[in-house]
Amino acid sequence: MARFYSRGALSADEIFATGLRDQWHAVCPSTWVERGAIRKLRRLGEDWVLYRQSDGTVRMLADRCPHRGAPLSHGMHLGDRIACKYHGVQVDGDGTVLSVPGMPGCNLEGKKLVRALPVQEIGGAIIAWFGIDPETEPTPLEVPDPLADEGISEFLCYTEWEAPWRFAVENLLDPMHGAFLHHESHSMFGGAQSARFRIRETDRGFFFEKTDQRGMNFDWVEFCRSGVDWVDLEIPYPATAGPGGPFGIVGMATPIDAGTTAIFFWRYRRVVGWERDVWRFLYRTTLEERHWAVLQQDRAMLEGMAPDADQAENLYQHDLGVIRLRRMYRAQAEEQAKLLADA
Repeated sequence: MARFYSRGALSADEIFATGLRDQWHAVCPSTWVERGAIRKLRRLGEDWVLYRQSDGTVRMLADRCPHRGAPLSHGMHLGDRIACKYHGVQVDGDGTVLSVPGMPGCNLEGKKLVRALPVQEIGGAIIAWFGIDPETEPTPLEVPDPLADEGISEFLCYTEWEAPWRFAVENLLDPMHGAFLHHESHSMFGGAQSARFRIRETDRGFFFEKTDQRGMNFDWVEFCRSGVDWVDLEIPYPATAGPGGPFGIVGMATPIDAGTTAIFFWRYRRVVGWERDVWRFLYRTTLEERHWAVLQQDRAMLEGMAPDADQAENLYQHDLGVIRLRRMYRAQAEEQAKLLADA
């Protein structure tokens, strides 16, 4: 297994900072990886290369040629494989060396020497399995409910924040900030600025919700683990948003590195028929800009926090969801660090 981990074993602190392994993570919008092109990106503190095969299948490889370590992202797209530009070594989507043009028949050919990640495309995004042991099959990926429901229409919003990934997830597990930070927004101007919260367990995670208010503001959030970690939340819509149900968000946050995060928000609404057409038109012409303004408020707040802001806090009852999340992630990071050390 060691050949697949150029950085060697990771400590619990490093895993906590750069992202948990042995789970699926959203990587990038599907539109980023076009046919015939190669895309380089950094996720979980490591460099990767993505490309589409001739049949449209997305492949994701460690961005390192097995010959001399040159970046495969500088190479050539050859349909079902990438040819390293340094010496022409050809690697397929499984990480197997298919050809060494400089020395045909050498012992590199036929060997799986580049780490390849299992990949799926869901809701317009590429999602990859970052396993500890590359030989172990990934756990099943269950699609978030709103993205699998034909009665729901959604838009994928992608951005990147210069803040630790855990800050982004914790922001979503903090419904009370909506009544303050977003008080002047088009959809979160109502509701009380004081509340009591509770945690309600589910078979895939938990709800963190207000006990004394519903349907007024950002009143609840559900944290879900279905192979990939995601949150679901609901915000009431004013009448000016057109016909249809409440406005919902499915959110995911993927570490780029310890200080930068890839943010995925699927903004959705349960609408069908003509209501769906009206909602999508209003979203593109009016509502999208307003939603971006709200998102920018979150970004500015989290980017303004010190990287160690969570080390000097004084928490209270509203922070139970954040505390629960941190304990779970910290325990998982320590367990995974031990597995890597033992390997």
